Amino acid sequence: MNFGSDNCGPAHPAILDAVIKANSGYQPSYGDDTIMDRVRAKIRELFEAPEAAVYLVATGTAANSLALACLAQPWDTVFCSAAAHIQRDECHAPEFYTGGAKLTLAGEGDKLTPEGLEQAITSWVKGDVHVSQRGPLALTQATENGRIYCVTEIQALTTVAKKYDLPTYMDGARFTNALVALGCTPAEMTWKAGVDAVSLGGSKNGCMGVEAVIFFDPSKAWEFELRRKRGAHLFSKHRYLSAQMQGYLADDLWLETARLANAHGAYLAKRLTEIDGAEILYDVQVNMIFARLPRATHQKLRAGGAVYGLFDGPLDSGDPEAPLSMRLVCDWSITEAEIDQFIAAAK
Repeated sequence: MNFGSDNCGPAHPAILDAVIKANSGYQPSYGDDTIMDRVRAKIRELFEAPEAAVYLVATGTAANSLALACLAQPWDTVFCSAAAHIQRDECHAPEFYTGGAKLTLAGEGDKLTPEGLEQAITSWVKGDVHVSQRGPLALTQATENGRIYCVTEIQALTTVAKKYDLPTYMDGARFTNALVALGCTPAEMTWKAGVDAVSLGGSKNGCMGVEAVIFFDPSKAWEFELRRKRGAHLFSKHRYLSAQMQGYLADDLWLETARLANAHGAYLAKRLTEIDGAEILYDVQVNMIFARLPRATHQKLRAGGAVYGLFDGPLDSGDPEAPLSMRLVCDWSITEAEIDQFIAAAK
């Protein structure tokens, strides 16, 4: 009953098989392997972007930080939500890799609005040498609260950014979960909606550890290569990153694992409503559920071995009926039987 994170689940057997298959003979190092050639071509095909620059790194933090470093100067500020991963969970890595660029929070929740974004942008006076300069917009799709931007919402935000000549980066750690939920194409959710660069996450969706960084403007390619090397994120035995991404994209596995994770999330959310005192905090759109349960129910779950995020107070002391918030994340491998076991423990 582990709902701690989709990072915690196993890699899909097909990914492991792809790595094993790549583990034969010799291949050029540092991204010049022939597998990467096929990965690059496949991603360009999927995104309908034949000129896109495509690179692989091992972590989402590296993807976000290196990509933003190519879009922001050290004296710029990056506009993001208050809940953004780059703000809350990356130990100032974006600031470090950009050489000191600031983060400006637009709004208070996990989703940006055009009005909130424009207010944040105009709060910095353009051309004033004493303040941060306006830099890129950073979106998270799906958001840290498990919600998604529809295509028209993305277009509305990028329109504001472009009004001020600012590029847009999309943190796509759960890109595919959002994609299958919307039922659109990768191109429709990115460059056709005004996004300039995106990370295509694999680590949370069945891979061992690989993220693709895609620049729809290939003029950023050489800078990214230099920053990736200088930042110590260029693998010498790169073929093992390439093999993961190749296996991930083969036969639509990336879509299959995301659909499974989303379906498990929907099933868990439905079953949660059977528990006395349960409250679902946000519409469940992908594979993450935020909910509240009474402290006594959390005590039963933890005693039964359930693993998940718990917020708002101590588990072991306080009013047993007091509601505590939780985050539950389903990965591709969780089963309905495990979800049923979780619900039984809560009851």
